[in-house]
Amino acid sequence: MNGAKLLVKALEDEQCGYVFGYPGVSICPLYDAIEQSQIQSVLMRNEQDAGHAASGYARVSGKVGVCAVSSGPGATNLITAIATAFADSIPLVCITGQVPCEQIGSDMFQEADIIGACESFVKYSYSVRAAKDIPRILKEAFYIASTGRKGPVLIDLPIDVQNAPGGEYEPIGDVKLRTYKPTVKGHAVQIKKVLKVLSEAKKPILCAGGGVIASGAEEEVRIFAERFNLPVVSTMMGIGVLPTSHPLYIGMVGNNGKKYANRAMNESDVLIMVGARVADRAVSQPDLITKDKILVHIDVDSAEIGKNAGPSIPIVGDAKAIFEELNKAELSCDFRDWLDSLIRYSKTRDEKIQGTAKYVNPNDFLRKLSENLPVDAVYVADVGQNQIYSCSNYIVKTGKFLTSGGMGTMGYSLPAAIGASLAAPDREIVCVLGDGAIQMVLGELAVIRNLNCNIKIILLNNRCLGMIREYQHYHYDNRYNMVDLTSVPDYSLLAKAYNLPYRMVNNNSEIESSVSEIIRHEGPLFAEINVDYDAFTAN
Repeated sequence: MNGAKLLVKALEDEQCGYVFGYPGVSICPLYDAIEQSQIQSVLMRNEQDAGHAASGYARVSGKVGVCAVSSGPGATNLITAIATAFADSIPLVCITGQVPCEQIGSDMFQEADIIGACESFVKYSYSVRAAKDIPRILKEAFYIASTGRKGPVLIDLPIDVQNAPGGEYEPIGDVKLRTYKPTVKGHAVQIKKVLKVLSEAKKPILCAGGGVIASGAEEEVRIFAERFNLPVVSTMMGIGVLPTSHPLYIGMVGNNGKKYANRAMNESDVLIMVGARVADRAVSQPDLITKDKILVHIDVDSAEIGKNAGPSIPIVGDAKAIFEELNKAELSCDFRDWLDSLIRYSKTRDEKIQGTAKYVNPNDFLRKLSENLPVDAVYVADVGQNQIYSCSNYIVKTGKFLTSGGMGTMGYSLPAAIGASLAAPDREIVCVLGDGAIQMVLGELAVIRNLNCNIKIILLNNRCLGMIREYQHYHYDNRYNMVDLTSVPDYSLLAKAYNLPYRMVNNNSEIESSVSEIIRHEGPLFAEINVDYDAFTAN
């Protein structure tokens, strides 16, 4: 077997069902081998989108996402998707073609040092030099990507190695890497300290980040919170740890979160932060989460603990394993009074943007859409005002909420929705994005149509780069520049060009009927929502 066939066989052993990518000469041997296997290759229209599609697939399936692109510009186009996955701890194996080994470093046509370029955005990278090493490298790559703090692993694969003989395929057993041993179980002494401070607390709160979802610890965290009537807030990436309607869930914290959720976290005396980086978008003033309170920081990545705020009790380990231990402990305490006070306060402070008769209020539309979605729907939000509207109004039931949190990558949602749709073809997939984002990824509409993905595309069209315009309103005295997107394209014609059913929603009076039509429709649908460019996310 040559190197390409060995790689495909190794992918099959990892139960890889899809490889998202875009071909070029240097990766053709791999795609030729994939064509002869049970793995389905998905031709995206841009290499960056191949990485985002693999990310969406990974986040919904719970598996490692795989993408493969060519060398040179194919590989460099993939970097943004790799960085996006790294920021949000999404497990990917990213395969790039490369020029022949003997010509690396000679500035050959479409040669790029992709390993050097991606050094700060990957958990690990491999430059393959012998076909016989491919099964071991692939096994290790999947293991590294899916354990510890999950993330992307890069495999750079020269074309001559893909074509070279590598012997018969032999399955690789368990991976044991001397220098990579992620901590899973939290330190027993530290866990006891958490229980002790909780027993003495008056106003504790638990802040759930994306690490809870990445570790599959939602149920363990819910059980822990329910035992003590412990209030829960989340970061943007932690949306979905508890259903929105859960009586313990207070809301999202951060710059664009609920004011009452931020107040609840700031006024707590014990803050248990789980799987969150304490980055600026969730905690703009790190000093506030350590002032007059005990900070417990639980994270699988030791480098994140203490980076932005010094915890009183640090615990390194997997959230699922740690909360399994916490739930075994006998502890008698109840924080119902504290919870009730937070709920009362939240009811008096929930703000709502007022709409006009001429346009659709995006909050009203997304709330109504969310109320009517199936309980297991997958909601994919892009970046910009649509992301903030989505975070504020999407009602999580038992489904998933996907977005680009750490990197804030515009154009993420549409390709990620494609990956999500292939991971869960029987579930409703909703992609919400703005007119800026969709014009970055228009080509992927062809993929949705070709694969007949069950994706409802919700375009919030305000004819501008809304978030930047809003920022210029508040910080540049309404000096608007580089934000105008008026006149073109005509999205009804665009949908027709891609053979997608189209629906226009002009104002609030049409919300009820349009949402009903969107939900009832089977298969892909393009819905354009007419939004006022002055409908800012904050008043």
